[in-house]
Amino acid sequence: MNPTPKPFKRPVSVLVVIHHQYQQFLLLQRSDNPLFWQSVTGSLETDETPLQTAVRELCEETGVCLSASDIDDWHLSYDYDIYPEYWYRYAPNVRTNTEHVFSVNIAPNATITIAPREHSAYQWVDADTALSMAYSPSNQQAIAALIQQGKNKVSQ
Repeated sequence: MNPTPKPFKRPVSVLVVIHHQYQQFLLLQRSDNPLFWQSVTGSLETDETPLQTAVRELCEETGVCLSASDIDDWHLSYDYDIYPEYWYRYAPNVRTNTEHVFSVNIAPNATITIAPREHSAYQWVDADTALSMAYSPSNQQAIAALIQQGKNKVSQ
């Protein structure tokens, strides 16, 4: 008996950048690619809003379970090309994804419990290291924006 094939992923996702006071960033190492460090990401499920997805994915991928009011919604999204090694997850000819950006400020001593099917390790790193470790350009852009926000808060 053949198992039921998994449905294709929606080409709409979230990026949740986890930071502590704009100076430290939590990055997760993907299990399927040890060079791929990232913030929390995940595709929207049917009838789910981006904010609901951000709350769900944050809890699933890190064990940090917060309410929607604890997560900063940037009201910003990026369109990017899906990496060819992940095309099989999407319907035929789907090659772009829309990613909605969120962030959350948590203490670096918060208990992190990664999802081993998705990630093999995590690290709290400083801002410069986060910029160099984050694999995707949209993740790098979001981290850079948070670093700038932190600088703006200090100069006020």
